[in-house]
Amino acid sequence: MSKPLKRGATYADLTALPDNFVAEIIAGELYASPRPSPLHAHAASVLGIELGGPFHRGRNGPGGWVLLNEPELHFGGDVLVPDIAGWRRERMPALPATSYFTLAPDWLCEVLSPSTETIDRRKKLTIYAQQSVKHVWLVDPLLETLEVLSLRSRRWSLLAKHEGHRGFGPSRSTPSSSSSRRFGRSARRFSSFVEVRQPRCRSASRTGRTSVVRLAAW
Repeated sequence: MSKPLKRGATYADLTALPDNFVAEIIAGELYASPRPSPLHAHAASVLGIELGGPFHRGRNGPGGWVLLNEPELHFGGDVLVPDIAGWRRERMPALPATSYFTLAPDWLCEVLSPSTETIDRRKKLTIYAQQSVKHVWLVDPLLETLEVLSLRSRRWSLLAKHEGHRGFGPSRSTPSSSSSRRFGRSARRFSSFVEVRQPRCRSASRTGRTSVVRLAAW
């Protein structure tokens, strides 16, 4: 996926590709990659399950969010497909009738792979900043890392980087999540606490305690 299939691409070019490819248009360039590897799919799927209960369904958490796997985002001529995206329900109370979304998410997650990492980090993050996506997680299942990014003055700031997330691989469960009471309670502020289990994280104690990453508020 490092090289575009076509420049000056249209949406018709994208839809003409086989269904077993993930296709995106970035700055007029058409990119396509095969369906995610099992490791990639496992990381995205279980992370979605962990976050879906408390934040999407409101089970043991605040609810108030719409979380979706691989939504197709249309920003002008750009067509992007993050691994997971989340919208506050007050911003998107109902799903669109179209097969794509034009409303930028409040939060999203990209699971990195060797073939897509450069595009995810450079080209896609640039577009997400232009669209005012407030928070992005970058998960690397091979290196077992989680990077928490926040948009500040239209630039990405690294709030935290956690290592040793064996849960992103096939052998253990992915990070568990909990939240503060403030998460999703206000229409004007976003404040969440996400507990990430880090059995090998440098900042964690030898007892394997969970550390808490606080996402920025606005």
